[in-house]
Amino acid sequence: MKSSKTPKQPLQGHQTDLSAWRKGGRVDPEKSVQNHQTPNSQENDRHQDSLEQALCYFEKVQDCVSLRKNSVLQKHLATVKSIALQRGLPPEGFDVLLNVALSGKFADTVNTCLLKSLVPASVIPESSVISSVSWLCTGKCSSNIQLLFLKWLITVFDFIDHKEQIHALYGFFFSILQDEKMCPYVCHLLYLLTRKENDLSKLICHFVLVWLLPQMSGLCFQTYFKNCEGPWKAAINSIRRRSQSNSPLSQPLFLGTAQPQSRKRKWNTQLLIPASSTNRNNLEQNREKNLVDLYSTNKSFPVEQLQTFPQLLENIHCLEFPSQMGSVLTNPLLLHYMNCIKDESVYLRLNYWMGQTLQEECPWCVADNQYEDEFKDFLETVYKTECFLQEGFSSCEEFLYKSLPLWDGVSCRSQILRLVSWIPLSSFSEMKSHLYDPLAQLFFTSSLYFKCSVLESLKELLQNWLNWHVIHLDSACDSQVCSLNTTLSGLVNMVAELIQFVGWISTVALRLENNTTFLLYFILDFYETVCDTYLRHSLPLLIMPPAGVFYPALLSMDSVSLNQLCYIMYRYRTNLVAAKENEQSKKKILQFKFSSQTYQEYNQYITAMVGCLWTSTAFQNDTHPQGLRMDEELLKKTTVQEFKSSFNIVYHPAMMGYAVLFLQQAWPDDTTFNFSLIKGKKWNWYLEYLYAQGLKGLKLFIESSINRVSQASHSKAGNTQE
Repeated sequence: MKSSKTPKQPLQGHQTDLSAWRKGGRVDPEKSVQNHQTPNSQENDRHQDSLEQALCYFEKVQDCVSLRKNSVLQKHLATVKSIALQRGLPPEGFDVLLNVALSGKFADTVNTCLLKSLVPASVIPESSVISSVSWLCTGKCSSNIQLLFLKWLITVFDFIDHKEQIHALYGFFFSILQDEKMCPYVCHLLYLLTRKENDLSKLICHFVLVWLLPQMSGLCFQTYFKNCEGPWKAAINSIRRRSQSNSPLSQPLFLGTAQPQSRKRKWNTQLLIPASSTNRNNLEQNREKNLVDLYSTNKSFPVEQLQTFPQLLENIHCLEFPSQMGSVLTNPLLLHYMNCIKDESVYLRLNYWMGQTLQEECPWCVADNQYEDEFKDFLETVYKTECFLQEGFSSCEEFLYKSLPLWDGVSCRSQILRLVSWIPLSSFSEMKSHLYDPLAQLFFTSSLYFKCSVLESLKELLQNWLNWHVIHLDSACDSQVCSLNTTLSGLVNMVAELIQFVGWISTVALRLENNTTFLLYFILDFYETVCDTYLRHSLPLLIMPPAGVFYPALLSMDSVSLNQLCYIMYRYRTNLVAAKENEQSKKKILQFKFSSQTYQEYNQYITAMVGCLWTSTAFQNDTHPQGLRMDEELLKKTTVQEFKSSFNIVYHPAMMGYAVLFLQQAWPDDTTFNFSLIKGKKWNWYLEYLYAQGLKGLKLFIESSINRVSQASHSKAGNTQE
C-alpha cells in the first residue's frame, strides 16, 4: 500500500499533535485560558504524558513480547485502554496501535485489547486504515484478530477523515469473501465502500447480507449488528456524553458542522457521525482535489462514459468497472474487456453476485416464488454471456450442483440444460454424484423429448470442453510441462467419464423407447464428436460406443441412422490409424497410448459391419460378445429366405427403399422387384446410385474399410448376393 510506505505527512482536517487532544478540542493559542493551569488541565497533562510513553513503547517494539510477568507492557496496555475509554484516542495514535495489533508481535490477548481500545476522539486518518489493511495480506495476525479488525472498521467507518483511497481496496475485500466467518462482515464493509451514487449496488449488498445472516448459525439481524459494534459504540456514546457536559470548546469535536447521516445507509444508522474539525467548505474542496489527483494518477475511466469500441481500446487498461456487476452481463463492451483482460477481481465479484442471485431467485429452491418468467430471462442472459465469453461461470456450476437434485425437469428446462453445457472444467472430484446422478434420475423417468434435450446438452458440454483444451493447448505446451501432464490427465479422465455416462444412459434409453429413430439420432450425433477427439481436438482419447448403441444403429430401419454410423466408424478408423502411426514414429513420443482393447473393440465392430453390409457373413464372423453371431441351424428355423444376405446394402431394411427405386430405374418394365438382379456391374451401378442420394457416410465407410482393389473384387462381392 503506497500510503503505508511513504513518510507520514501532517494530517489535514484534525489536530497534528496531542496538545489539542489534551484540552479536548481546538483552542486558540492566544487566549489566556491556555496559561491558566487548572486541576483538569494538569490531569490532562498527565494523561498526555502517559499516552505518549505508551505509544512510544508500542512503536519501538521489535520482537515478540509476552504479557505474563511483563509489568511494563501491562502498564502501557492499561494506560491505552483507560484513556481510550475515558477520552478517546487522538488521530496520531491509530497508526501505531493498528500496526502493532496486526503485526503479530503480541499474543492475541494483547492484540484484542489494543483493537478494543481503538476508540476515536475525533477522526481516524485514512492512511492508518490503508496501512492496517496491508497487514492483512501478510498473514501475520490470526483469523480472530482479522475478524475483530473488520468489526472495528465497520463501526468507525464514518470517523475516517477521507475515503478516496479506501475505495481502491474494494477488490481486496472481495477476495476474502470466501471465508465463512468473515463473509457477512466483508459484505457489510463492501456495502459501505460502495459509492453513494450506486444505490442499486447498495441494495444488492443489503439483500445479500440479509440472506447471509440466517445462514450463520441462526443469527438474527439485530444480533449481528450488536456483535459487530462490539465495545466501541458504548465507549463512543460515553465520550460523547462527557464532551457535551464540558465547555463549549470541546463540543465541536462531535457536533460542529457534522450533518445528519443519510437514511439510505440503513445498516449503519446507529453509528455516530463525527464532525470534521475543519470548515465544511474546505473539507469539500479537499475531497474534490483528492478525487482529481486520484483520477489523474490512475487515469481511471468511468464505465458510464464507455459508449464505443474505440473508447474501450483507448481506455482498456484504466477502466473502472461498475459497482452494479449485474450490468456487465448486458454490456458487450465490458464483456469484450473480460475476454481481453483476465481480471480476477472482476470475475470474483461477478461470480459472487451471480451465485447469490441464482440461489435467491431459483423457483424450486425458494418457497412461494412466483417469478419463474423473470428467472428464465435471467438464466437466458447468463447463458448468452457464457456463449460470448466462451467459458462458464463457477457460480453457475455450484448453482447447478445444488439445485439439480431438487429440480423437477420442467421449470426453466431449456435454460437449465443450456447452463449445463457450460459447466467449466475443474478439479471437482464428485461430478458424478452432483451432476450425472441427478440427471440420470430425471432422464430415465421423463419424456422422449427431455431425453433428447439432455443428450444435446451433454454433447455441447463435451464440445466446449474439447474446444477449451484446443485453445489452451499451445499456451500450456510452452511452459510448465509437469503441470501440463497433470492437467491433460485430469481432462482425459473427465472427458472419459462423460462419454461413458452418455453411453450408459443411451443404452438404457434405447431399450425404454424401443430404439426410436429420433432418440438414436441424438445419440449418434454425440458420437460424431467422440470419434474425432484425437485428430480434431488433440486429445489422446478414443472411446467406442457401447454395443447397446452400435447394434441398434447397425440394424436400424432408418437410412439416416445407418449413414451416421458409417461416417462415425470411418472417423474412428481415421483417428486410430493416425494414433498408430504416431505411436510407431520415433519423431513423436506420445504421453498417452490407446489401449489394445480399443483397437480390439473397433475391429469387432468393423467385422460386424462389413459382414452385414458387404460380405453377408455377419451371422458367422461377428465375434463381439453381444454381436450377431448365431448358429446356422437356428437361423434356418426362422424360415427367412436368404437370411445370410438379409442385412447387406440391398436387403437391409434401411436400404431396401433405395434398392426398389434403383430397380425401377434400371428395369422399368420389370414389376417383380427382383433384388437378385443387383450383382456384378449392376452392384457397382447401385453403389454409385446410393452415393448420388447423399449417403456420404456410407461412401466413406465402404471406400476406407472394404478392400475393392479391382473390378474382380466387385464382381466377387456382388456374386455373393445370388
